[in-house]
Amino acid sequence: MIIVLNGYPGVGKLTIGQELISRISGRLLDIHSVYNVAFALTVFKSPEFIDTVEKIEAIAHDLIRKLPAEIPVVLTTVLAGSSDWGDAEWKRIVCLGRERAPLLVVHLHCDLDENIRRIEAAERATKRKPRDAEMARRNHAQGKVLAGIDEANLLELDVTDLSPTDAAAKIAEWIQRFRV
Repeated sequence: MIIVLNGYPGVGKLTIGQELISRISGRLLDIHSVYNVAFALTVFKSPEFIDTVEKIEAIAHDLIRKLPAEIPVVLTTVLAGSSDWGDAEWKRIVCLGRERAPLLVVHLHCDLDENIRRIEAAERATKRKPRDAEMARRNHAQGKVLAGIDEANLLELDVTDLSPTDAAAKIAEWIQRFRV
């Protein structure tokens, strides 16, 4: 089972993912675990950046494939709209999800004020996460459709008024219907 938490920066993907894996006895691969080497050593979105991300992702996906089938894996990502790079990354996630079926997609959303409060949190800086309130404003005004909107197993979850624990509980409850 692959569970993808997709949402714009600051909605709580990592925090919810950490809560979720303890509830479902799973593993978590956070997008920043994949991207941080590229952020540290290359120029954002340069060919070297993309190559680095793809190589790290390939290693991570190979390790996921080696896990026992009964261990669910939670991935966090920010994939929206359409671009060659984003579309290719989503296809790799879908492929992994088909190999370790079912593929479950959760779109996380929160209102603008809450998104700004979360994105500006000081602890985000230590994880190389964006802290720009303008980014949140742009995403709310001009945000593109999140990848996975056409997946059969999709949960749209507004986490504005939910704690990470409550959000993880709702996701875990939804996941139960897909467990064999």
